[in-house]
Amino acid sequence: MPDSDAPNSHQFFDQFLADYLVESEEHLTALRQELLALEHFVGKPQIDEALLDELFRRCHTLKGISGMVGLAEAEQVAHRMESYLRVLRQGQLPLSEHGLESLIASVRLLEQIIEARRSNAALPDITSVIAELSRLSQNTDSDHGVAPTAKPPMQRATGQGVRLWRFEFMPSRELVERGINVNTARARLQEIGEIRRSVPLVKAQGQIAFGFVVASSADESVFAGWRDDGLEYAAVDAGSEVTPSDEALLEQQPAAGLPRATSNVVRVDLTRLDDLMSLVGDLVMSRARLENRIKQLRTVLDAPEWRPLQETSSLMERQLRDLRHAVMRVRMVQIGEIFERMRFVIRDLARENRKKVALDVSGQNTEIDKFVVERMMDPLLHLVRNAVSHGLESSEERLRSGKSAEGLIRLRARTAGERVIIEIEDDGRGIDVEKVEQRARERGLIAPGTHIDDDTLLDIITAPTFSTQDKANRESGRGVGLDVVKNSVEELKASISLWTERGRGTRFSIHLPLTLAIADVLLALVEGQTFAVPQAAVQEIIEVEPQAVSVLENNEVISYRGGVLPLVRLAKVFRLAANGGGRSFHVFVIGSGPNAAGLVVDRVIGQREVVVRAASDPLLQVPGISGATEIGDGRVVLILNVEKLLLPAAEYEQRLSG
Repeated sequence: MPDSDAPNSHQFFDQFLADYLVESEEHLTALRQELLALEHFVGKPQIDEALLDELFRRCHTLKGISGMVGLAEAEQVAHRMESYLRVLRQGQLPLSEHGLESLIASVRLLEQIIEARRSNAALPDITSVIAELSRLSQNTDSDHGVAPTAKPPMQRATGQGVRLWRFEFMPSRELVERGINVNTARARLQEIGEIRRSVPLVKAQGQIAFGFVVASSADESVFAGWRDDGLEYAAVDAGSEVTPSDEALLEQQPAAGLPRATSNVVRVDLTRLDDLMSLVGDLVMSRARLENRIKQLRTVLDAPEWRPLQETSSLMERQLRDLRHAVMRVRMVQIGEIFERMRFVIRDLARENRKKVALDVSGQNTEIDKFVVERMMDPLLHLVRNAVSHGLESSEERLRSGKSAEGLIRLRARTAGERVIIEIEDDGRGIDVEKVEQRARERGLIAPGTHIDDDTLLDIITAPTFSTQDKANRESGRGVGLDVVKNSVEELKASISLWTERGRGTRFSIHLPLTLAIADVLLALVEGQTFAVPQAAVQEIIEVEPQAVSVLENNEVISYRGGVLPLVRLAKVFRLAANGGGRSFHVFVIGSGPNAAGLVVDRVIGQREVVVRAASDPLLQVPGISGATEIGDGRVVLILNVEKLLLPAAEYEQRLSG
């Protein structure tokens, strides 16, 4: 084939490796869920055959695709898992607790191997896991007092003898245009038999090919025509040098054919979706400029000429909003992707801490931006670890306090407007507020006489290096790692809140934006300056007369729904020169209940869909400002971080309630 038709080998392999990383993550996610389901069959004489078949299929596929990218360590681990699962499928022994733990350890090792390949780090040692899985596959029968039985050879339904064939697939531009790629070739080979070996091959001139060794009872006439689709083949004679020295190739018996599920899913790199969202953002700004220009033309055009322009602009606005939502949906993944990982974490922590823990999950189908999900993994992991290790009591302690021996952790997610709320709650001992307060005063984190409410408590325990223990150990205080949680949440333009009660438990609530790229904002005027307030943060807008404002302890408040609403004036926060008062103004009500506060502006001038440009440069970061945007007339408007702006009001509320 001419060089002009040969694909760039490095680019091709990089893309193939990226596909492998995505597909392997899908299989690992499913394996975690299926192993948790398998736990119900420990010690039982029979195991759900469909569950075992699905586990076997995923390990088989992981083995194959790992070999195709040359990741021999993952291939070997998956192969040994496959061998043990085959023993279970044949009913030679029941599933033991030790066997299940070995499978779980193997999945954890696969995750480490694949992550190391992704980050080009050193690969972990697989020796002990491989040895243990091999022992289970060959000798576990003796652990149950049963003499090992010889494995009966499994034959294909045809009853014909099984032969080994060597296949080689050479990708080309022509084949790609016909819809034939390495996945197509692999699927075909799985239909005729079992892929026992698959490796990438570097040919002359740097071309990439893929080699397979397939055990099949199919007649050669079945696949003879595949040569036209880039699949060359030859029979492998017994004892041929083609057979690898690795015993893994020939030690396993041919398995029953496993159907490969078809999918209409197209994998797209997240950076491409970022580019697409950026283009949508540019269109949003361009339409805003167009709308501004049309408003200017209204004064010089007659109504019959101007109205069609306005209608077209409005139509474009609706279409752009639909386009934005469509792109967002492509970026969305279910939060259950994280929740399912937490099941494994909780299971391991419960065993490590010798506690009985149940997990209650709700809202798994809640969708959120993939970018946000990836960055929420570590914060949620910290919170779950704290809940199991420090929040929940031991079974003995729970029984003494009148609780059930089994602790409960709840993971919940729900959508509220343009935000997603994630809650992590335990029914444990709660936070010892008195102990936290004492340590905080010793470190000078709070002033004498400060009232400790949930918000203040959260600020204390998320302070860097804060802990109620003198020495860091396995049972160190809740502050360990919580500063990381708070920082990660704030980086996502999100907020976190806390509820705790002694003896009843603790709940962390995280309010996340659906996406960080485009947002709906309310434009407000303050002393001639325009600011943007995220619409999702605003509960209500009210108009207030000057005489309705009272001053208590140098803080302005108004009566609001049977209570008191503290006010924060933007003009005062940003030190804008006041041009006089005496006229009514607008208040954005932020938050709810006792945590509500009002953001004072001169007037609200409209609602816009804007592109968020985050202030990433540390020299440009200002408390209360989350970013900036352009609103169509060429002006740059600051986007407010209302949670930061309302801290003075929260401090006043603490003094009032104390």
